[in-house]
Amino acid sequence: MSTIGYYICVPFAWVLRTFYELTGSYGWALVLFTLVVKLITLPFQMKSKKSMMRMNLFQPKVKEIQTKYANNPTRMNEEMQLLYTQEGVNPMSGCLWSLLPFPILLALYSIIRQPLSRFMMLSKDVVTEITTLATTLGYSAENVRTGYEEIGLAKFISDNFSEFAGKFDGLLNVNYDFLGLDLTVMPSDVWKDFFTGGWPVIGIVLIPLLSGLLSFLQSKATMAGNASADSNDAAARSNRMMMWMMPLMSVWIGFTLPAALGVYWIVNSLLYAIQEKVLTKYYKSHMEDELSEKEKQKRDDRLRRMEAAREQQRKFAAEEAEKKSLKEKRAEKQAAKSTKKKNSTNESGRVGDRPYARGRSYDPEHYGE
Repeated sequence: MSTIGYYICVPFAWVLRTFYELTGSYGWALVLFTLVVKLITLPFQMKSKKSMMRMNLFQPKVKEIQTKYANNPTRMNEEMQLLYTQEGVNPMSGCLWSLLPFPILLALYSIIRQPLSRFMMLSKDVVTEITTLATTLGYSAENVRTGYEEIGLAKFISDNFSEFAGKFDGLLNVNYDFLGLDLTVMPSDVWKDFFTGGWPVIGIVLIPLLSGLLSFLQSKATMAGNASADSNDAAARSNRMMMWMMPLMSVWIGFTLPAALGVYWIVNSLLYAIQEKVLTKYYKSHMEDELSEKEKQKRDDRLRRMEAAREQQRKFAAEEAEKKSLKEKRAEKQAAKSTKKKNSTNESGRVGDRPYARGRSYDPEHYGE
């Protein structure tokens, strides 16, 4: 799994490292990295947004089906699937694409936490040699939180880079200073000094709070935009719970992880807000046009079906009239034949009302005198 994680991090690390080499600032590199990731994932986010907005359009039909077949879940599911098929919507597509940022977040966390092996792509042997040299210069891993030894080592290297310069290929002097803040610091380690530590501490503590606030506004805007998609009370309650859980989780993660990840979270939330506003406006206008065109197509289809039905009815009526005419002709022929048979009786053979009492060929003069 660690090997798979390494290769997942490679492209993201390359992008982040490229921007760092261009800007010389880890913070601005994160900002540009977030922007590029957002642009790469934009087509998928657009697909998710369009799917959600299209689902909102026919929610009245969904509620009608749920009400009509409330006591027949099997029929309800069948009708729902039929509706989704007719509308050309996959109800899961919006949810699936919305999960796309999480693998990226995990990859970035790994890159931030392990800058030597994931950001600079140094081998384990080289990292060991660097650690040995840093230890001789006064670095102690015991003073670093467990699991974050590399980011502590990277900060030490940056503060003493003259001792490491030119000794290790690929080793970078990472500038973690961003707007007067040390992005290697975890807010949970300095929050107690909020009122005495000045801006370097205040700014670090505000990062998770700001990310939580933006996450809340983001969730609220998303839920408001998809309010009509809440098909029942249970779904509405679940959405309201998520609206509060995600910001709280954002604050908790922001406090327990390096501030660099909080910067990514804040920029990502801001870009997401802009994206939502633009896409909502774009799809709202285009979907109205699509809906008008769709309604026009439906009317044309109904007219074609009505005309086809009328034509079929006329054809059926003509066939019935022809059958009736043939039946009448056959009846006339049968009647004429019956009349002919009656008239062919030899009257000499009649006895009273019995036309064939003496046979058809009876001839009283047959033997003569």
